[in-house]
Amino acid sequence: MGSQQVRQATVADVEPAVRTLARAFEDYPMTRMGLDPDDYVTRLAQYQRLFLTEIGLAHGRVWVTDDVSAVAIWTTPSTPADVFAPHADAFEALAGSRAALVAEYEQAMGIFRPREPVWFLGLLGVEPDLQHQGLGRAVVAPGLSAADQDRSPAFLETQLPANLPFYESLGFVTVAELQLPHDGPMHYALYRPPAPGV
Repeated sequence: MGSQQVRQATVADVEPAVRTLARAFEDYPMTRMGLDPDDYVTRLAQYQRLFLTEIGLAHGRVWVTDDVSAVAIWTTPSTPADVFAPHADAFEALAGSRAALVAEYEQAMGIFRPREPVWFLGLLGVEPDLQHQGLGRAVVAPGLSAADQDRSPAFLETQLPANLPFYESLGFVTVAELQLPHDGPMHYALYRPPAPGV
């Protein structure tokens, strides 16, 4: 990973973080299914900006590498339960023609989400040319450490089977697998129990 340092993100990091996330998720199964294909790349950047600013920076925790080539966005046990509600219309507008499908996916995925407060890894993105160099692991580590300090579980969802070994190496266990409706991607829910005796 070289000399990259990890730090908490600031408002100054928003645009580079959006660029990193948009490139990282451009071909991701869930964003391809969940955002209107009309002007997809623009919608994807707008989605990442909305999630980063209104969810992560406003109500969660965001860590980046110094050059913002890796970004991890968490909600935490103190994030309001209804954090997405004020932005529902904006997310629905980005989904556009896929909005009904997204609502169905959310209902299906919600069954497997923890009822107790958790550290929830909402987004993790690494610049595609720099993947597999330890940046993702580095930028996720502070959130896992904070979860352990809180004696809190951590949780995440992925729709990319290739991600599972990476998350399992961080202590996550796959607790649910679901084929999403209408020939959607496979959905995986992963849970990491609180570290014992922290």
